[in-house]
Amino acid sequence: MEKFTVLQAIAAALPTPNIDTDMIIRVERCVRTPRGEMGRWAFEMARYRSDGSENPDFPLNRESARGARILVAAENFGCGSSREMAVWAIAGMGYRCVIAPSFGDIFYNNCFQNGVLAIRLPQAVVDGLLRAVGSAAAPVRITVDLPSQTLTAANGEVHRFDIDRLRKKALLEGLDAIGVTLTREPDIAAWQARDRVRRPWVWS
Repeated sequence: MEKFTVLQAIAAALPTPNIDTDMIIRVERCVRTPRGEMGRWAFEMARYRSDGSENPDFPLNRESARGARILVAAENFGCGSSREMAVWAIAGMGYRCVIAPSFGDIFYNNCFQNGVLAIRLPQAVVDGLLRAVGSAAAPVRITVDLPSQTLTAANGEVHRFDIDRLRKKALLEGLDAIGVTLTREPDIAAWQARDRVRRPWVWS
């Protein structure tokens, strides 16, 4: 998993509240679509017109949002079903960070399992970011500094965000759940050695 330290990148704004995981990736796409192709189908119901061309009215299709790696979203983003593919789809579009006032709980947890930094900020702060990013004709850059847990908006305002200590460590070191477990490999090996002596019949 790619390490996350400081991300200075173009931001895109998606001001619609209650975007659920079915909107992010349709359930039909979760069956046979390889993980690496999920980004192509992210938000497809709003992102594309019936003929397959891009919908110019969809905010993430704006020219100023091209190449964005930070997504600023409205409240309750990622609600609905528990599909992990929703995070795969967002990551497949290139986003490493999603900022919102609130998230669906399972989606929020899945972000960290897949190297995406989900940041909760107060409603008023996010509303300001949505206005600034959504109304700009040119790309707007935001800086997310994970070590210092700060977000710097384009106007220079700095906002601090909270993150669980272990999740922060995993992102900084580029570790998924298995990678985090393997950092305890000496402890695991020591426990196994003791258990072989204590319960040899289990290991025979």
